[in-house]
Amino acid sequence: MNTTNETRPPFPPFTREMALQKVRLAEDAWNNQDPQRIALAYTIDSEWRNRHEFPKGRAQIIEFLTRKWSQELDYRLVKELWTFENNRIAVRFAYEWHNVNQDWFRSYGNENWEFDDQGLMRRRYASINDLAIAESDRKLHWPQGRRPDDYPSLSELGL
Repeated sequence: MNTTNETRPPFPPFTREMALQKVRLAEDAWNNQDPQRIALAYTIDSEWRNRHEFPKGRAQIIEFLTRKWSQELDYRLVKELWTFENNRIAVRFAYEWHNVNQDWFRSYGNENWEFDDQGLMRRRYASINDLAIAESDRKLHWPQGRRPDDYPSLSELGL
């Protein structure tokens, strides 16, 4: 439920172009790692499932993301549209990160998103698997922040 006048274009029902834009906007936000700003893309009572955690509402989303990025260091994420219909989008993603011991991981997953009429995400259900990798096996190399437009997609990277 969105009880404010907040909006986050593009708005459903989504066209392919609009769904691709939503996916890239989400990827960009997560790569910038600003939990306060990211939370504004979700309804105030947004429901999540992320591995074994079930954050609900913006305050819990902020707490979750703050904790996540204190543990998942040098985080780089790529999202790819899988499918869409009306107010729902499904994506697949991969991200790379390391822990405080410099152990590297690639996390793969799928997300199902549902949006309200104002373009805010009201449901986010993520299924994620982690794979330990050698630092030399990393594929996501760019400076912290937004992935460059000419950087390969997941499909192009073979992920």
